[in-house]
Amino acid sequence: MSHPINDIMGVTMQKLREMVDVNTIVGTPISVEGGTIIPISKVSFGFATGGSDLPSKIEKELFGGGTGAGVTIQPVGFLTIINGEAKLLQMSMGASSSNAVINMIPEMFDKISDTVENFKKDKRDA
Repeated sequence: MSHPINDIMGVTMQKLREMVDVNTIVGTPISVEGGTIIPISKVSFGFATGGSDLPSKIEKELFGGGTGAGVTIQPVGFLTIINGEAKLLQMSMGASSSNAVINMIPEMFDKISDTVENFKKDKRDA
């Protein structure tokens, strides 16, 4: 025989699963001319469940319980794939400087590689 608290927790978890799935975090790709845009979101959730067996003068079990849950979905950016090149376009709201630096690293490597390649080409041509 299952305890009523198990049923309450089961229903709460099922409702959370219904509200949040992988498509909530990594959205459905949107095709545009020359590329694809994929929305990215941050999802936070929490829940609490509690209950108590109440004393009773009759043999019938008395149980009181409750549950609550909350979900927050915050868009954080877009993954763009244009001409085979992927970039993360981060939304400025809540963007930290460390994230901005990490997002710039691939672009910096591209620029350094281009500069080195141009330098080598200039040396060969000279």
